[in-house]
Amino acid sequence: MTWFQDFERQTVALDGVQVCFRTGGKKGAPALVLLHGAPQTHVMWHRVAQALKNDYQLVLPDLRGYGDSSHAKGEADHSTYSKRAMAKDIASLMTHLGHEQFHISGHDRGGRVTHRLCLEHANRVQSACVIDIAPTLDMYNATNMAFARAYYHWFHLIQPFPLPEKMIGGNPIHYLHTKLGGWGAKGLGHLEPEALAEYERCFLEETIHTVCEDYRASASIDLVHDRESRAKGEKIACKLQVLWGDQGVIQKMFDPITLWQAQCHAQVTGKAMPSGHFIPEELPIEIANELRAFHN
Repeated sequence: MTWFQDFERQTVALDGVQVCFRTGGKKGAPALVLLHGAPQTHVMWHRVAQALKNDYQLVLPDLRGYGDSSHAKGEADHSTYSKRAMAKDIASLMTHLGHEQFHISGHDRGGRVTHRLCLEHANRVQSACVIDIAPTLDMYNATNMAFARAYYHWFHLIQPFPLPEKMIGGNPIHYLHTKLGGWGAKGLGHLEPEALAEYERCFLEETIHTVCEDYRASASIDLVHDRESRAKGEKIACKLQVLWGDQGVIQKMFDPITLWQAQCHAQVTGKAMPSGHFIPEELPIEIANELRAFHN
């Protein structure tokens, strides 16, 4: 299969933010957005997208701060990389593409954007899937020694600029490979060579900074937004699917169905899958089958 055969790559300016994305799939079919996590780009969905292109109109964006989307320097309050801002990017992109309503699936950081999008653009999201995450606020609230060791990057990346940027920048490819290999079940074996090459190409100084800003936002302004939403009783209104790897931190330390059910009005469904963290790349056909059965 030719790399992203039948998909078109574009970049569009939306409210001053450059958003790079690929589109493809079946014209007239329901729209499905696929959001990537860190330290990746939209290309993580390549094999899933090929499996789903006869079922949906697919939209695969690079989140701001990742890939070939905008890499603006972070602000003092980290609001530039809040999940609220990222969710607005996706909503604006779907408006630009003519999709008033859509389904969405988000892995890792993309799942956190999905959560905020479901709260703030509820009338547009028909169904949502989050992959290998629990709600951000619950994960921080449950922090203990075991979690800090397993997800040390959550605490390293949020340190003040430029300490983590300088440390990672000393050997960025080694850091990138360690993250991509250490969280998976197969080292780097789950990655397509073209995808790994893209991750390496994009992991530049500006990206290292904006990835740190993404995590700084999650440990600050995103928690403010999450607490405000809970205080107001705001919950996800659409049906939600939760998938996670049975070899990862979510399986070992959290009860994802229960935690997500507390943040949803509708019934939450989901299950553990035989995988590490990078489920869409480790089990692309299985994930495609799960999404096809759910987003209908």
